[in-house]
Amino acid sequence: MLSVPSQTRIFLCADPVDMRKSFNGLWAEAQQRLNEDPFNGALFLFTSRARSRLKILYWDGSGVWVFAKRLEKGCLSW
Repeated sequence: MLSVPSQTRIFLCADPVDMRKSFNGLWAEAQQRLNEDPFNGALFLFTSRARSRLKILYWDGSGVWVFAKRLEKGCLSW
């Protein structure tokens, strides 16, 4: 079971990211584009150019999670 503390910070990378990236690639994006340390326990959100896919990077203290979502219709908007 995954539980995220209510005070968890969320960082959104507004620029599109290559959705072929996984753990290491998204980790590098969080460090380079967002200038944040992924070890801080925040959620890092990344989207595709078409905004139809979303990936979330999360360090839970013992390992890294990558969550992925693909929209069947429409696109994400912020």
